[in-house]
Amino acid sequence: MLSRRENELITRTGQGTPLGDLMRRYWVPALLSEEIPERDGPPVQVRILGEELVAFRDSDGRIGLLDEHCSHRGTSLFYGRNEECGLRCIYHGWKYNIAGKVLETPAEPTGSTFHERVQHPAYPTHEVNGIVFAYLGARDEIPLFPEYEWTAVDRKQTYVTKCLQDCNYLQGLEGECDSSHLSFLHRTFAIDGEQTLYQADTSPAYESEDCDFGVRLIATRNAAPGQSYVRVSSFLMPVGVAVPVGQPDSTGRLDGYEVHFYTPVDDTHSWRFDFGFRRSRAVTERDVHRRLIIDADHRRIPNAGNHYLQDREKQRTTNFTGMEDFLSHDSCATESMGPLFDRSREHLGASDKGVIAVRRYLLDAIKGLQEGREPPGIATDPARKAFPHADCIREVIDGRDWRASFPHLVRSVDDALAPAGSR
Repeated sequence: MLSRRENELITRTGQGTPLGDLMRRYWVPALLSEEIPERDGPPVQVRILGEELVAFRDSDGRIGLLDEHCSHRGTSLFYGRNEECGLRCIYHGWKYNIAGKVLETPAEPTGSTFHERVQHPAYPTHEVNGIVFAYLGARDEIPLFPEYEWTAVDRKQTYVTKCLQDCNYLQGLEGECDSSHLSFLHRTFAIDGEQTLYQADTSPAYESEDCDFGVRLIATRNAAPGQSYVRVSSFLMPVGVAVPVGQPDSTGRLDGYEVHFYTPVDDTHSWRFDFGFRRSRAVTERDVHRRLIIDADHRRIPNAGNHYLQDREKQRTTNFTGMEDFLSHDSCATESMGPLFDRSREHLGASDKGVIAVRRYLLDAIKGLQEGREPPGIATDPARKAFPHADCIREVIDGRDWRASFPHLVRSVDDALAPAGSR
């Protein structure tokens, strides 16, 4: 378990908090591209890391992310006019571009240079495959956007959904770092395929290894005699987990995977972004089934208010929870802990090794930043911003030596760049 002080360190993300300072050194998901699809279209409110912001797509298609409240007298820019490469406040007509520069203050006298002395808070954005990422840190420390495999595939081969979680970001993220719950929380009574493997061995052996992108998490289960079922996922700093979801290709390797991001809204809510991609084909409606249980405001239709639509008869006859979908299973497990769980109350066991490794990694990164060290996984050199090794695996192998079976899984950018024979 963590001490209460440690729990505070890895859950509080507001401005000036140790974790808030750390997270603001990274690009984090802020909203979906589909929320601002049109140039000069309506702006949208964005709540992340405890900050009240507004996003808009300007006349040139560029995305701005500004402090929601006008620098003049605080009126919300959400109600503003998005026109001619700027967002104009409805109160006195102050107009801002995507960089927060004040373009016009029309209520001031003719010839006034007042607007040149005001800089409105604004954050850089980076749009890739349906997600708008934002950097909320200091302008002189902006890192390069990291290049993972999923950032380079064609948009048609990707999908993404977003929903609100009524709990601290870490509760959802830790659920992704725990493979043992697959034997229980997501169990169905029509056993086939992976369910057979998960239920035959409910106590996987855990390993983890620190990497420059985060933590690789390895869970190994007994399969047939002389064989092991290996599930590899990866925690990606600061709020992502790559998980082996999807169908294998003709070689037996997963044809893509999903990355689930948990961007803090504040300390008791988070946005869950589920991003998936396929290496060899365009996605289909079947790939994005979660859209069916999320409403237009990105809220889950099964939720705590309706007890996640749990059906007690189905719990006896169909699946372990009596709930229809994985997203409801996950949300119930993490939200029912409360809005911000006190980890000093826990009793951790061997099945929690992955969760423990990720917590330690976060605490070490916070301590390092406080001591003046660069956070892990920050890309500043163009030659070192690719992370092709943050892969996911879900395969049956001979024996127990997962490392020998997957030699392409390296731990650092330098390893990935080095010739194969030199590693």
